[in-house]
This record gives sequence, structure tokens and C-alpha cells, in this order.
Amino acid sequence: MKIYKLILFCVGLLLMNCTTQKEQTSAAYYFDTIVGDDLNDGTKASPFKSLEKIKSLQLEAGDSILFKSGQTFDGGVVLEFLGKGWQIPLVITSTEKEKATIDAKGGTHALYINSCSNIKATNLRLVGNAGKVDEEEAMRCGVLYTTTKEGDFENITFKDLEVEDIFYNQPGIERGAKEVNTANGTQKYGWGIRAILKNKNSTLHNLLIEDCHVRNVAHTGIKLTGNANVGIENFVIKNCVVEYTGGPGIQMSRVKKGHVYNNTVDHSGSDNDSRKWGRGSGLWTWGSDSIIIEKNRFTNANGPGDSAGAHIDYNCSNIVLQYNYSQNNAGGFIEVLGNNYNCSYRYNVSVNDGYRTKGEDGAFQEGKVFWLSGYQGNKKRKGPFNTYIYNNTIYLDNKITAKIAVDKATKGVFIANNIFHFEGDAKLVLGDQYTPDKGGDSEVENITFKNNIFYSRSNWPKEVLIQPNQSKYADVHFANVKGSSIEDFIPHNSKEIKQKGIQIQTIQQDSIGLIYGLEVSEDILGNPISEIPSIGAIEIM
Repeated sequence: MKIYKLILFCVGLLLMNCTTQKEQTSAAYYFDTIVGDDLNDGTKASPFKSLEKIKSLQLEAGDSILFKSGQTFDGGVVLEFLGKGWQIPLVITSTEKEKATIDAKGGTHALYINSCSNIKATNLRLVGNAGKVDEEEAMRCGVLYTTTKEGDFENITFKDLEVEDIFYNQPGIERGAKEVNTANGTQKYGWGIRAILKNKNSTLHNLLIEDCHVRNVAHTGIKLTGNANVGIENFVIKNCVVEYTGGPGIQMSRVKKGHVYNNTVDHSGSDNDSRKWGRGSGLWTWGSDSIIIEKNRFTNANGPGDSAGAHIDYNCSNIVLQYNYSQNNAGGFIEVLGNNYNCSYRYNVSVNDGYRTKGEDGAFQEGKVFWLSGYQGNKKRKGPFNTYIYNNTIYLDNKITAKIAVDKATKGVFIANNIFHFEGDAKLVLGDQYTPDKGGDSEVENITFKNNIFYSRSNWPKEVLIQPNQSKYADVHFANVKGSSIEDFIPHNSKEIKQKGIQIQTIQQDSIGLIYGLEVSEDILGNPISEIPSIGAIEIM
């Protein structure tokens, strides 16, 4: 026992010594544009002045870079090749609650981090409205994380950042009518928060983007781009507000194991400035795996193509959209493209999505409230495979024609317990991506399409390749169809809805189902789901 106590005592002394060493070696570097001087020592009493000074600092684990609150620093923060093996992060922040501003109009990116681990940037305002930029640079970002070196990087946090007014070009530029019709834009833009793995032998694990506000940028608000090895893994995007982006609100390519929740995306695809792209879904994924997208709000997406609330682009697997509210998005609600496996829309509410009409105001795609597409770029149309669509509440008023497209290459669909409340007309349209669906005889197989409530028998066109059975037809009496909240779409016709759902089953010949499970314990409002569920996204108690 005495030996055990002695060991504990020695370990305690060691930990105390480590803590003391940390306190002694961690440095805080202060910056002040008014009283600072780069010849100072960087203490609170003798701060540095310019962002250039950061490049000469020997930064270590636990250090802090502190910008004077309320001040504006011109240029950009550059951090490269730091943090490998650190146990505690380098923190970049403001001295007090009021945010300092980094203005990239005098540089390229407000915050540039290259091949680093263990970095936390928090409580800063990042802007960059045109101004000087190196012509060789393809873009300007509020935040850019990238990798030019190979290696495994980890633990990057962006928290409580305000990123706004990010533009590459001066006001007044005219991009030309064709630019918005290209797949992702071909010209130079300003972006909000970006992570791009340039080195094909690099990975990034544990990326957190939290409590950030991105607004008024020329292209995408928050964008993650891995590499051919799906190099970004274990990431979280939560509690962010993204608004008036010229491109998509949030976009993820070649990423894996993510959680995107409690975000608000409004007016993606904004065209209120000629420097903006003018097209984009609230959120979309491509070439990605194992992502839960939940409890988000997607509204007012604009653009002549795409521009859904949230869509699943091709080459994805195990993408689940649940508990989201989607309203007034030009491109539509459910959109699952080709070569996608075991993806799902469940327990979402959609209001007046897919109102766009092809040929009007430059639109080259129809808006579609329901779209299963085999499109996978230049390859032969394929899939989607084993798509689960259940317990959604979908409302369209009488001013909107519900447009529906199902590709003949679709394999495996489960559609049940949904409310399709279309007060206007409904019609079949063909999928119209860059290589349009040519139609033809159905090859669709392994279909379960039953136990849904339609507002009228005409809500699902007879020409669609998949047809419902065991359907119900009723007015579910929503609380307030003019509203814009989940609660406004609580149905009051409990007789047709309460405990009228069926159990969700695995699609025939599908050995996976959904990796997160087919059953959920609560509805979109957090109400517990009874043993026999209700129909729609809201459980009737």
C-alpha cells in the first residue's frame, strides 16, 4: 500500500511539473494596430502590429494569437506546417468578446492554414470585399484550410467566426449568361469557409465548424473537399447560419463520417450581386459516405438548375437527411442522383419546394418535388440503389405544379408513411441534368410504395414509372399552410394519421438497409414515436 501511495505521489508531482512546464512555455502573442509595433515583444503591454509578424513567430502547442477586439487588421493570417503531435491547440482569437476583424482585401485569404494540426480559430470577423489579390490565385476565401504536404492531419476547429463580404472581383463585373449553367462555375469567386486537401496523400480527421455565421459571399458558404482517398473524415458542422451565398450554402465532396445539424441556410444561389454565381442548393453531397444531415433549415434556394433545399449528388452512400425543414427552394425537395446507395429522406417537412419552371427566367431544369435520377456525370445512367423515403410531410399550394421524375435505372425504393399534399396539378417530367434522361420502358425493380396519404388521386401522375398502392386520400388539415415553421404543418386530421403508419422494412435484396437503423425513436419535433407510427413527419399524440 505504501508503494502504491508513493507511486501516486510521484505521478502527481509529474503531472504538476508538466502543468507548470505548460504554463511556463505557452506564450500569448498580442496584436494591436494602433499602439503595436513589430519590433515589440508581443506581450499585452508591448503588442505586435501587423499580420506579417506571425510568419516569424516560433509557435508551439498551447500558444495564443490575440487580436485587439474591435480593431481591423489588413491582410491575412498565414499558418503553415504546425501542430503535429501537439496535445493542446494553438488558439487564434480576439482579446475580448467583441470580435477583431481580419480584412483580406489587402491579401488573398483572411485565414490560411496549410498542412497543420491542432489549430483553433474562434471569435473573429473575417472579410474580403475585392481589393488586391495575386492574379495566380484562383479564389479568395474567408477561411482556407489546405494541404500541400502529405501526412495525416487532425483537430481543426473553426468556432464563432463571422465570415462575410468575400469577393474576388471588384463590383460591377459581368460574368456572362452561360457561367451559371456550368457545373460549378469556371471563373474566380469568393468563398466562405473552405477545406481542400490538395495533396493526394494527405488526410484530415476531426474537423469542427461550429457557431459560425457566413453571409454574402460570391460562391459557397461552407465547402469541404477531400481527395481521391476520401481524405476528410470525422467532421461536424453545427449551429451555423449561412445566408445569401452566390453558390450552395454547404457542400461536401469526398468526405466520410460526418454530422451536419442545427444549421440555418437561407438564400443560397443568391444573385443580388453580379459577382455571385447565382445558383446552389442549400446543401449537397458528392462522392461521400456516412453522413447524417439533421435538424437543419433550408429556405429560398435560387438558381436555373439544382438549387434544392438539400440534395444527394452522385457517387454517395449512407447519406441520411432527417428532421429538416425545407421551404421555397426553386429546385425541389427530394433529389437523389445516380450511383448512390442506401440513402434516405425521413421525417422531414417540405413546403412549396420545386416551383421552378424550365424555360422561364433562364431555367434549364424543372423544379421537382420528387426526383430519383440515374445521372452520374459522363457515365451511363445507374441507380440510385436502395433509397428509403418515409414519414415525410410534403406540401405544395395550388400555385405550384408538382413535378416528379423517376429514372428507369432506379433499383430499390421504399416509400411509405408520407403525406403528399399537393393542392395544384401534378405531372411527370424527365430528369434533366447535363445528360438528360431519355425515358423509355421501366427497368425499376424492388419497389415498395404504399401507405401514403395523398391530398387527391391526381397527386401522383399515372405516367411515373413507380406507382403507389394501398394509398389513402384525405385533407390532413394542416394548422397553417401560410406559415413557415414545423408547427404550422401539424396535421389535425388525426383520424387518418394517428397510428396509421406501417413498420419500415428493408428493401428486397438489400442486405444493408440504413447503417443508422431504419427505426427512429422520435419525430421531427422530438415527440416519441409509438409502437405503431403516425403518417408524416409529426407523430400525433
